[in-house]
Amino acid sequence: MNPILKYLKKVFAAKRILVDDTELTGLVKADYLLQQFIKQDKVPGIAITVLKDGKTIFQKGYGYANVERKQFVHPKKSIFRIASVSKPIAATALAHMVQDGMIDLEESFYTYLPDYPKKEWDFTIRQLASHTAGIRVYKGKEYGLNKPLSIKEGLEVFKNDSLVYEPGTEYLYNSFDWAMISAAMQEASGIPFEEYVQEKVLNTLGMNSTFCPECHYESDSQSSSKNPDALEVNDISTSKEQNNVATFYTKSMSGFRKAIPVDNFYKLAGGGYLSTSENIAKFGQAFLDKKVKVKEAILDQFLTAQQVDGNSTYYGLGWQVSEDAKGRKFFGHVGNGVGGYANFFVYPKEQLVFSILINCTDPKIQEDLDAIIDCFFFF
Repeated sequence: MNPILKYLKKVFAAKRILVDDTELTGLVKADYLLQQFIKQDKVPGIAITVLKDGKTIFQKGYGYANVERKQFVHPKKSIFRIASVSKPIAATALAHMVQDGMIDLEESFYTYLPDYPKKEWDFTIRQLASHTAGIRVYKGKEYGLNKPLSIKEGLEVFKNDSLVYEPGTEYLYNSFDWAMISAAMQEASGIPFEEYVQEKVLNTLGMNSTFCPECHYESDSQSSSKNPDALEVNDISTSKEQNNVATFYTKSMSGFRKAIPVDNFYKLAGGGYLSTSENIAKFGQAFLDKKVKVKEAILDQFLTAQQVDGNSTYYGLGWQVSEDAKGRKFFGHVGNGVGGYANFFVYPKEQLVFSILINCTDPKIQEDLDAIIDCFFFF
């Protein structure tokens, strides 16, 4: 056959597939858009896992886990900083504690940490979990703090500051809320926060590649003086996972450079965990499969958007609870931290779970990610 005719035949055949097969169209389009991120240097690396009805329908890695070494992202093994996707993990542990009667959502925070500086108003665990307690956001270089602080020591960063509004009257998203909750959980249970999460959430749900990089250096049961100098995030070493941890980057005009070193242990609950795309998808699926052994009435409180003055905050307790541009309801979380960006969404009606992890501080591509996610609503 004439080479030109053969080429045209392939082109038209591809077009027929893309037009006639909506499933393939969705997957092909998503794959194309993800490839563009790498070709256009929008991200160094990205891993995605999509589940439908509990089955993996799309799982790929793109770009580099380590740019300098040309080490490719592995769709199952590469480990990323998940930033605020840590909050749903912490919230699941808190739900267990509520069920076991160790902590009360309606109780004052001071019930658990009576020595915390008194403010103009009291506030509850629920208000902290829903970001309506009036706790302030980061100031200055706090976002990239690199000090080996325990969870309780971390409260020193902001504990002497006034509330920015009367609790319950406004919504202000921040990570300090969850640092405070994790401190309260430790006091209520007598168990280090990271150990409680490991036992009640990570081990139970088989999340073997989700961990705290600093935990083997420090816990609240140990003196911070035993922690070595500030941890270099790009030199994380856990005996079995060290080779899979992606290098964390920040985007600059000249390309990608290694992110500054940070120590996120004190805000582990709000943004300190590392994980794989596959593990986070498994976490979301556990809620659809009702594998989280917490009573439905309790979980419903966490997965129900709170209200302020009769208006939805589109946030539950540690979970974003909202709907996308096309009105499809979801729960999950977006995460942005030094050297990491994450999307984690669970769509109950459609039985879809999305887990997208990137080894770069906010790459400014959320609209593009939304378009990719939209490709999978074809069933």
